[in-house]
Amino acid sequence: MNYFELFGLPVAPSIDKSELSKKYFGLQKANHPDFFTQSTEEEKEKALELSAAINKAFTIFQFEEKTLEYFLQLKGLVKPDEKYELPAVFLAEMMEINEALMDEPKDYVRSKVEDYESSLKQEIKPIIKNYNPGVSTDADLMKLKEYYYKEKYLKRILDRLGD
Repeated sequence: MNYFELFGLPVAPSIDKSELSKKYFGLQKANHPDFFTQSTEEEKEKALELSAAINKAFTIFQFEEKTLEYFLQLKGLVKPDEKYELPAVFLAEMMEINEALMDEPKDYVRSKVEDYESSLKQEIKPIIKNYNPGVSTDADLMKLKEYYYKEKYLKRILDRLGD
């Protein structure tokens, strides 16, 4: 099941969240299992499955990074447990940050990682904003894939820092 189609949204690396809640509640109102109590077992099961899919899609679409991941998976660019090779320049920069973890205060390292994240996001922002299935290039999609894996790496560093 394609969650973009389920919600009537264009397949894109980001979504317009202004309509998300309305679409979610409309879909749940029409498909929630509670409305099928007098139906056949098959109809109840179908409503239950659809309701679960609606909930899962809503959870994905609420978060930019999950929406991007789902989009890239749908495009066949990201696979579960994929071993993506990040650029050597990025890994060298991450080695510096990882070394700073041992010597610098956590707040300093967190700030450095967040600044790096921000600069990465600025690089891909035009691709996400202007995404058009007929116009956007494979190179644009590969930049999104690389951003996704870099962001995932940075999140692991932030997780190690804790709160």
